[in-house]
Amino acid sequence: MPPKKSNVRWTIAGLMLGLLLAALDQTIVSTAMPTIVGKLGGLDQFVWVFSAYLIANVVSMPIFGKLSDMYGRKLFFLLGLAVFMIGSALCGMSTTMFELIVYRAIQGIGGGALMPITFAIVFDLFPPEKRGKMQGLFGAVFGISSVLGPLAGAYFTDNVDWTWIFYINLPLGVISFALIALFYHPVLATNRNQKIDWLGTVTFAASILCLMFALELGGKEFAWNSLQSYGLFAGFVLLFLLFLLVESRVASPVVPLHLFRNKLFSASMATCLLYGAIMIAAASYIPLFIQGVFEGSATSAGQVLTPMMLAVVVSSTLGGRFIGKTSYRNIMLVSAVLLIIATSLLSTVSVETPRWSITMYMIFMGLGIGMSFPVTSMSSLHNVSPQLRGIVTSLVSFFRSIGSAIGVTVLGAVQAGALKSKLAELMPNSGLAAKPIDPQALLQPQVRASIPGPELQNMIAGLADSIAFVFLCAIFMAVAGFLFILLMGKAKMEIPSRSQQGLRKEQAASEV
Repeated sequence: MPPKKSNVRWTIAGLMLGLLLAALDQTIVSTAMPTIVGKLGGLDQFVWVFSAYLIANVVSMPIFGKLSDMYGRKLFFLLGLAVFMIGSALCGMSTTMFELIVYRAIQGIGGGALMPITFAIVFDLFPPEKRGKMQGLFGAVFGISSVLGPLAGAYFTDNVDWTWIFYINLPLGVISFALIALFYHPVLATNRNQKIDWLGTVTFAASILCLMFALELGGKEFAWNSLQSYGLFAGFVLLFLLFLLVESRVASPVVPLHLFRNKLFSASMATCLLYGAIMIAAASYIPLFIQGVFEGSATSAGQVLTPMMLAVVVSSTLGGRFIGKTSYRNIMLVSAVLLIIATSLLSTVSVETPRWSITMYMIFMGLGIGMSFPVTSMSSLHNVSPQLRGIVTSLVSFFRSIGSAIGVTVLGAVQAGALKSKLAELMPNSGLAAKPIDPQALLQPQVRASIPGPELQNMIAGLADSIAFVFLCAIFMAVAGFLFILLMGKAKMEIPSRSQQGLRKEQAASEV
């Protein structure tokens, strides 16, 4: 009896819904946190609500990617979705900040399965001539979620209840679960005979945990030059070296190191990391600019990202359509040029910059970033065997997330230093330059009202200049991305001719 065929349309609907939920929950809590802290308390712990999800998400991605290669995509997509929904239900029932943090980590583990396996299933489902278009569509969903998350969080918090930023995942998750369970029937063989690389898995997870804890908590919970920071970074280096040693000797590594010998694959991973850092800069500092410099509301600050979101959708779709018509490098070079233009323009923002100009700059940013979603997903899988697609797609998401974490940390330190330096120049006798400045204070109307007019204007000017300096540094990231893209070579996705496509359809029909 021939295997059942997947219903592609319903499968795609289920995958898109699952991906949207997992990606939204990276950012949906941001605008709801003041309300959550007011209800649950734990102001000194709230940073962990973000960190717990991100850390669990990043650590679990490659592990689930490898397991899906060994035991099947459908099993681990459904398992990840179930874990994600359980975590969501528990988050909504939290009565303390500690409970919320623990349940967010459970959510993150489930989300770590959903994101990479979704892209692997898409690659499995479609022939080469359709993969680019579909990867572009799913890349657009991923890009939209980073902007839509804060807006959705603000809507539920203001109009329903903060718990619904988590409860909304349940009905939508059930729909996604049902669609995949009923309509997706994988036909690819799995690698059940492989042994799980337990030592590699443990050393990898431990090393990434050390890195993520250092990046997420350094400068917040403890100083960068503290014993905790040194210990975490040292732990990361030692455990990662041990991980590399283990992976070079085992038969079935959790992360096949031989993939990085391929110049196209390595260049794709480096590009994902750099683009992740640039995207988080735009998503973090432009809203801060709107609120702090233009005295905009939280909602208006979120809405300023809408042009970027729409540009991401357009660019991701177009990038997917051009895959197969030209090399990966050619498409990504256009993307890198747009990013260099966008970061260069954003590095000039000041208190005199009109809102419409920032909107145009954000459109350039979205156009540049959007292309990377389908193209790097496809270039990283170029000539990779089907048995490794899960781990490869997980590494794409992994490097993008690591880039975001590093970007937030490094650019946050850059912005804080630039603000302090600018205030020392503008207000040498105020004493503000001698202590750390929290730019979030300028977002609070009661704080702004308590600052004398001339001093407030200087602080606003300092904030604007410090954000411009962040994007000046982001130019170097965009240029570095350009250089890595040059290393991709002339590889392009090979699309079968029409006669080959017809022959393949005839073979599939005869098998049925």
